[in-house]
Amino acid sequence: MLQTNNYSLVLALQFLLLSYDLFVNSFSELLRMAPVIQLVLFIIQDIAVLFNIIIIFLMFFNTFVFQAGLVSLLFRKFKGTIILTAVYLAFSISLHVWIMNLRWKDSNSFVWTDGLQTLFVFQRLAVLYCYFYKRTAVRLGDPRFYQDSLWLRKEFMQVRR
Repeated sequence: MLQTNNYSLVLALQFLLLSYDLFVNSFSELLRMAPVIQLVLFIIQDIAVLFNIIIIFLMFFNTFVFQAGLVSLLFRKFKGTIILTAVYLAFSISLHVWIMNLRWKDSNSFVWTDGLQTLFVFQRLAVLYCYFYKRTAVRLGDPRFYQDSLWLRKEFMQVRR
């Protein structure tokens, strides 16, 4: 079971990684003249999103619901967050690769193709990713997920039918 002090530490780490992600999304264009620094920031941002994915799945594995074999219940409850996080990671990596390919040799030029602008807008919908991820992280602190309860028994009976 996830102890209260451990949960607080994990939640703080998740919020720190989300804050870094928002920071890079907000200010990375200011470093357009320094492509190496921008590349490092992008790599760290993508790794931070991967760490967030790993952390959320470790939190899933730590629940009593998962240990009771109701993986489908967890997936059903948090399907939106899982899919949105995967899509956001794909958009982020695609955008970072595209931007670095366009700007690596000539960082003074300001090149924005229609496709790049479209991908930029979709990737900047990170607000949705942050909202759903944060909501999931907080909801996983609910004690119902970490102990046997009447709610869990009802869900288990529905799955068995």
